[in-house]
Parts: sequence; C-alpha cells; structure tokens
Amino acid sequence: MTQDVQFSAEANPFAAAEQVCATLGTLTDALFDERTSRHPAASLSALRPAEHPASEALFGLPLAPNGPVHAAVDRLGTVLTAGTARPGTGARVADRVTTALHTRYGGGAVRGAIADRGTTSAALFQLPVTGEFADPKLRPPFAPALAALAAGQQTRQPVELATGAGAEVRLVVPPGFHPLTSPGGPAGVCSRTVPAPAGGADGVDPATAAAAEELTGHLAEVAEELFSGDGPEQRRDFAVISATLADLVHDAGTVYAGVCALDVDGRPSDAALVVSLARHPLPITALATELATVRRHAEVWTVLLPAGPAAVLVEGRTVPVPGPLSADGQRRWVVTSAVEAFVPLPDGGTVLCVQLSTAQPEDWDLYTQAFAELLKSVQFGWDGEVSGAVRAPVPATPAAAPTPAPVEKEPEEVPAQLPPEDFNPFAPVAEASPADAEPQAAPARRKGTPVMVPPPDFNPFAPESLPSTPDTSPAAAAPATDPFGTVTADQSDPFGTTLAAQGPAVPPPPSAPPAVPAQVAPAQDAPRKGTPVMVPPPDFNPFAPESLPSTPDEATETDAAEASGPETRPFG
Repeated sequence: MTQDVQFSAEANPFAAAEQVCATLGTLTDALFDERTSRHPAASLSALRPAEHPASEALFGLPLAPNGPVHAAVDRLGTVLTAGTARPGTGARVADRVTTALHTRYGGGAVRGAIADRGTTSAALFQLPVTGEFADPKLRPPFAPALAALAAGQQTRQPVELATGAGAEVRLVVPPGFHPLTSPGGPAGVCSRTVPAPAGGADGVDPATAAAAEELTGHLAEVAEELFSGDGPEQRRDFAVISATLADLVHDAGTVYAGVCALDVDGRPSDAALVVSLARHPLPITALATELATVRRHAEVWTVLLPAGPAAVLVEGRTVPVPGPLSADGQRRWVVTSAVEAFVPLPDGGTVLCVQLSTAQPEDWDLYTQAFAELLKSVQFGWDGEVSGAVRAPVPATPAAAPTPAPVEKEPEEVPAQLPPEDFNPFAPVAEASPADAEPQAAPARRKGTPVMVPPPDFNPFAPESLPSTPDTSPAAAAPATDPFGTVTADQSDPFGTTLAAQGPAVPPPPSAPPAVPAQVAPAQDAPRKGTPVMVPPPDFNPFAPESLPSTPDEATETDAAEASGPETRPFG
C-alpha cells in the first residue's frame, strides 16, 4: 500500500468508512448555515459518563439482544452496540426511503437535482466523495487529551458471551451528535418496534420494509431537529440526500454515522463522527507500523485504552464539495482535521475504527476531548472463538477420491531412564568385555565422538616430565643448578620472546629447576647436534673477587686442574 492509494478500498480496509466520514463532512459544509439549530458547546462535556452507575457495565444495559443498535440512556449518552455475528441481510433500502421522504415533504426538486428525472440517487449529487491528504503544514497537533491516552492504565477483561455470539463492542457517544443511521440497524438485524406491513403486498420482505420505514421516520426527525428554524425545503434536502447514502453506509461496515452542530462562543462549528468495523488481522504493533509507514503526512501513536491497546492517527484531509451541493454551483475544497482510532477486537481479526473530522481547527481541542472520552468508554464482549480470518487454512480433500479422516493416536509414553544412586558421571568409562555384549544380527554403529576421560588423580597443573634418556654411565651425574638461566627448558621463556601457539593454555613452569640428564658420549661416526653449554658448579659465586694471575708454579697446578675435568671450570 502506497501513499497514493491510501484511501482506496483495494489497499485500505478502512477506506470505505473514511469515505463515509468525508461525505458527511461535505454535507455539513454544504447544507448547514447560520439558520441551523445548534447545541451549545458545553453539551459535549456536560455529562460525565464515568460517574454513571452503568458506565463500567454497558453490557448490562437492556438494549436490543442482536444489534447493532444505539439508544439514548439518561445522564449517560447514546450507547452504541455492534457485533461481528450480525451482518444483516444486506437488503437495499435507499431507494425506498428516498421515495418515502419525497412523498412526506410533498415532492419538489432537491438541491442539485432536477425534478421528475427518475429516482433520486447519490450519483446525482456526485456522492460519495473521497478525501485526500492535505499539506503536512495543515496537520492538526496531537492534542493533550489524545496524548493522555498513552499513559499506563488498567484494562478491562472482555465480557464473556454465549457461544456463537462472536465479538461485540459497546461504547458511549456524547450528546450533541445527530445519528444518520437507524437506531435498529440495517435490514434483517434485529426486531423493531415499527411493525412490518401486513402481508407484504408490494412483494418486499417484511423485515426490509420495516427497516426502511424506521429509517424514514428517523431521518425526518433528525432533519426537524437540525432545521427547526428553516422551511420544509431545507429539511427535505437534508433528509433525502442523507437517505441516498443509506446503502453506502451499510456496505462500508458503518454502525454509526452522525453529525454535530454546535454553537461555540457565538460562531457555528460542525463535526462528523463515524464508527465502523473492518476485517484486519494484523496485531496492533504491526497495524501502527503500517499506518506510520503508509501515511507519512500523519502522526501515529500507540495508546492504551481501558479496552486494550489501540493506534491513534491524526492527519489533515482535503475534502471536495461537489458543485450540485454548493450554494454557487461550483466545486470547491475544504481542509478538515481528522483523528482516527483503531482498536482490535478480541477475536484477532476485526478492528473497531472510530474517526472524527471537523473543518474548524480552532475547535480541535474541544472535539478531541470528547473523542478521548468516547474511546475510554469502549468495552468488548467475546465468546472465545478466534476469528476465521486468522485461523490456519485446512487443506481440502479432493471430491473425486474422498479419504476418511485419520484417527489421531495419542503419543506413547516413553519410560524415563533413571541412573543408579551411586552413579558418578565423572568416573572413567569402563570398557565392556566381549562376553558381556549381547549378540546382534549386524554390528551396531556407534554414534557420537569418543572422549578420553582422565584418571581420578589427574592434575592438569602438574609440571610435564621430560623424556628419559638411557643412562649408560656407571653413576649418573648430579643435576647442576643454573643461576643465570642459560639452560632453558622447552616450556619456559624468561624474556617472552617466544609467542604462545594457538591452542590449549600452556601450564606454568615448575618451581624447581628441571633435571638435566647425564650426557652420553656420542658414537664416533655420529655427528653431535646443538651447542655445548658449560654449567657452573653448585658452589659457584659470581660475585667473588677475581684471582690474580698465577705464577709459574701455579701454572702447573692450573694445568693439572684442567686435566681433572670440566666440572671445575665454570666458564670453560
């Protein structure tokens, strides 16, 4: 999904509901004027739903058992309920309601339409309209009331519903909004107080006829409220144009569509509110990431409502006003500020979408406060069944070759092998004798890598012993000390000139000097290897004063000492 198609139904599952919200904004901008009856701005916050006794138990209110339906509750507001298991029959009612309203108001041409030119439809008014993203500089701020939703708070558990009831949502719409959807919902959804025509003389299903009759009376009542100070023409125009959108609203998954007309400090202010359900299996984190990626001109936050996590989007939208609806007959554009919340239902495949838009940015804080209170009132009910949209697909069996379903066998229990009490995992492995081995038909292949287990008295830090040299002399010479370290063993390096090889660590040198083996006289024809080193005697003192040159008599003694052997010549 790219930025160019963010409002297309093919790429955005919420595009249809957003189109309904944009169309309602067009109606308020084109049909509302200074003579429109308006509620005071305080009506949005006059009631405090949190203080109502039923505010925490909306599912305990005696509403219709199989909504969606909305009903006004004293001192609380309009309680709306909608569910996934009540889609209705989808019967078309727009033409029937439009004809009934024309008759009710005595006929005549509706604004933008020509009289006696066939059935009045939404296409005659160039409806519905699709909004587009506005310049980022026109984006409204993320209001403090919306930012407060990001603070941690306790969440409610979904109310347990009967099996087959699916997922259901209830919320409270504040006073001041006029619903354009029928209180009883679309055709085939719930029983109505308006009786169906006896016998269905015109061939219409009685439930569809009852739904059309109820919507006709409801739209006429809303028109009387909004245009009580105007003539019948303004009421007819608003009621008939709203009736042409009835099928569009139902097809978009909208369960509530309303408009608001307020008087804010002596000036008019309008807003549109749409509540809908859409199929969207992504979790809230993935949904918020997708919204932030696709709608680069919007600001997306992840918040925590009492009903659970949600994503809230704020953006500016440009909405067209078609020429047939404008006062001068010219098409124009209106920039609106929009806030949209996405709340996943417990079934894992449905998302509640609530959005509000207004063309008065100066009243943004007023409407966002009411919007935040609406989101806090959301409560869920659930029968515990996961939505079919997120269930794993089951491969179908070909009809030509049906096969019985395999019977699943319980896994066999494997007895656990427990070691004996005197088992020592560090003891050396004893090799089994051939007599103990059981006869096998074929030699078994041993698995794994053999490991050499050291003996129990093994000391890894003991000095390594040098290889012994056969002693051929009658008596082995006593080991001589090496005070200057001229004789070095292979494992010592006093000056660190030899780099350690890569591999296991070399044990430290022994504390005692190594034993030097006795020298063996080489054979006559065998070449001698290495460099001979003169080892001083044990009583050698390198700090003793040097002796004076010897006299001729002492020279004879020195020659005799040289003939005695190399042991008495410390420096050769």
